[in-house]
Amino acid sequence: MTPRHFVTLLDLSSDELERLVQRAIELQKMRRAGEIYEPLKNRVLGMIFEKSSTRTRVSFEAGMTQFGGSAIFLSSRDTQLGRGEPIEDSARVLSSMVDAVMIRTFEHEMVERFSAYSSVPVINALTDDFHPCQLLADMQTYVEQRGSIRGKTVTWIGDGNNMCHSYMNAALRFGFHLNIATPEGYEPNPKIVAATRSHITLMRDPKEAASAADLIVTDVWASMGQEEESSARNSVFQPYQVNSQLMSVANQDALFMHCLPAHRGEEVSAEVIDGPQSVVWDEAENRLHAQKALLEFLLIS
Repeated sequence: MTPRHFVTLLDLSSDELERLVQRAIELQKMRRAGEIYEPLKNRVLGMIFEKSSTRTRVSFEAGMTQFGGSAIFLSSRDTQLGRGEPIEDSARVLSSMVDAVMIRTFEHEMVERFSAYSSVPVINALTDDFHPCQLLADMQTYVEQRGSIRGKTVTWIGDGNNMCHSYMNAALRFGFHLNIATPEGYEPNPKIVAATRSHITLMRDPKEAASAADLIVTDVWASMGQEEESSARNSVFQPYQVNSQLMSVANQDALFMHCLPAHRGEEVSAEVIDGPQSVVWDEAENRLHAQKALLEFLLIS
């Protein structure tokens, strides 16, 4: 049987994604109640990391352990991928030994090529183009806090990066409208804009974008691999900081999210990220629960 992959949010239908979010909430309640649930006993997740991470590694590894399975951490130094072995060869070999593969890397094409030759499910844990696992956690967090996000207004402030792209896909699948405020030259990928046009609005003014929003989201101004651009980006993005003035034009019960790590005083002020509208700590924890729901879906449903 051909495996299901999770390379972008669009690999799952709206109904599947909404059921997955509800299942993540159920799994969270089960864990907090101390219930032992081990549906993946003796199953193994291979975790390929070409980009380092805190939340991604801990959430996937802990999730597999809690499910009764195990996870193998593989950095580029630990595999022949780092020494030039063709992706197709690595995919064939690794997928013959493990039950699923999680990849966190730079080029999105690498995950696409790996999944094309893998005999087991492949999960995109972040590429330069998309970050779908984070969106599962974000959607779970909103549903827990405010109920359905369908029909709501979400505002993305900052760089048109991989998180922005995944929010654009989420707008399609979860049925919300996404306002995107970016500086000139930092807009999201035109192909993704064209594919999601019905659910997004591109803007320059962050206050206009945040007006009457139900959720405001941002990310660091310089992503991993863009460190040499930090100084120039800090100057360009300064008007795009999410602070109390910006939050004041959103709806009174609007939430703030950030995928972390955050730079207080840059893309977000301390008073916002540490304030009452911020749900970033629930959002971070929900990486664990949402990914457990995803693993269960891909491996045993």
